[in-house]
Amino acid sequence: MTTGTFADDFAIERSSELQPRELIVTIFGLYARAESNWLSVASVVRLMSHLGVDGSAVRSSISRLKRRETLEAHRHDGSAGYSLSKPTLDALAEGDVRIFDRKRAEIEDGWLMVVFSIPESERDKRHVLRTFLTRLGFGTTAPGVWIAPGSLVRETRETLERRGLSEYVDMYSAEHLGFGDLRTKVRTWWDLDALTALYAAFLDKYRPVLERSTAGTLTPQDAFAEYVPMLTEWRRLPYLDPGLPLPLLPPGWNGVTAGRLFDELNAALSGPAREHAMRIIHQP
Repeated sequence: MTTGTFADDFAIERSSELQPRELIVTIFGLYARAESNWLSVASVVRLMSHLGVDGSAVRSSISRLKRRETLEAHRHDGSAGYSLSKPTLDALAEGDVRIFDRKRAEIEDGWLMVVFSIPESERDKRHVLRTFLTRLGFGTTAPGVWIAPGSLVRETRETLERRGLSEYVDMYSAEHLGFGDLRTKVRTWWDLDALTALYAAFLDKYRPVLERSTAGTLTPQDAFAEYVPMLTEWRRLPYLDPGLPLPLLPPGWNGVTAGRLFDELNAALSGPAREHAMRIIHQP
């Protein structure tokens, strides 16, 4: 598998419409890893039908994920099925930290600066490197100069080393000594208006789901049908938002409110959703 193919498959999807392959990756991430990293095709088709996706679209998406080497075909006890590839498992493990163990940076953490130089003969790696820096939450201060909160040093180092990209990169610890207002500059390094809109859309869409859950009106199948798309939508956001220090963000930053909503939804829906998924997965 080429690094570029993998990077493209896990590039941040900015479209508001969820694709079947995104939902399939979420299902495998949630449930296959606890099942010896394998799900039968039949169980995936059944689970996806409860998300409103028909079998032909599921099989087409699985084939695409196989071509991209996100999934690998295996048979268990005569049944056709798929496992997550090792690079995909690594990416999901990285994502677990971003999604479920979010950390907000402090101003005292300083900044991480990254510059890279790639020979013309390997120019295809430029897109790959930019993709991974974007996924890590980096903004750009100038052409070829990338910046992130200093709290991302370890994650950045490990990701670039794991992807075989570290030899092209120099990393620097930095402080902002002048000139100009840092809050203003942050708005040019990251598209905070776009992030605000994404968080607002998430809040508008999923507050009613939490209300229904709190009212006790959701069955396990209902919880599954809400939880998998919700998690799929949410997992995009921590990769666009690097957890900037709150004093540098607009007052009343709605990313904090959206994060609390996600945590409440995860607590309310994950258990009954898993109950439903396991019943389907182990269905004869």
